[in-house]
Amino acid sequence: MTRYQFLTDAYETEILKTLSVWSMFQDGDLMRRPKETDPRGRSVLEHMIHQCMSEDAWFKKMFGIEVTESPVPAGETRLDFIRAYARDSSARLAVLAQKDEGWWEEPAKFFNVQRSRAWIMARRLLHSAHHRGQQTALLRMLGRDLHSTYGPTADTGGFPTNRAQTIYAYSSLKELLEDRPKNPLPGPAGGPSTERP
Repeated sequence: MTRYQFLTDAYETEILKTLSVWSMFQDGDLMRRPKETDPRGRSVLEHMIHQCMSEDAWFKKMFGIEVTESPVPAGETRLDFIRAYARDSSARLAVLAQKDEGWWEEPAKFFNVQRSRAWIMARRLLHSAHHRGQQTALLRMLGRDLHSTYGPTADTGGFPTNRAQTIYAYSSLKELLEDRPKNPLPGPAGGPSTERP
């Protein structure tokens, strides 16, 4: 285990979080935008395409890790994207797990500057989390229930101080990829969903 094991561990959890958020959409949501008349806000489909292509490009150009010639699936259903991203990101994770400390500390080109690969990986994780946050907001706009990605949500009972639960959509990656029914949610607890009463 290297001192950078936390980066591969974090990437593994980020993969699961991205897939879990995607699983909360419905196929009919794919063309939806935050505001239908404004093309500046990505549709759900465009978010999925961006995640697949952006992550593929970062890993190829900045890490020298290539796992696929086609990061976007041939079909464009929600499940097609889930399975393609799961396949490719899991392959990247396996390669990262073999890297030693020297590799992580070596500088690599990050757009027009040089940074250590560890620094670049931290930025990749933040970039993915940023897009996942946008997608979670889209889910809320579409009226979808939200399972946990980090901890309790308004749909799992609200705040931890109210004994709200952390309820992930699926108990395992296998269940998610098989598109099984999601874990049931208790629904809103009735209290405020913000820190302001």
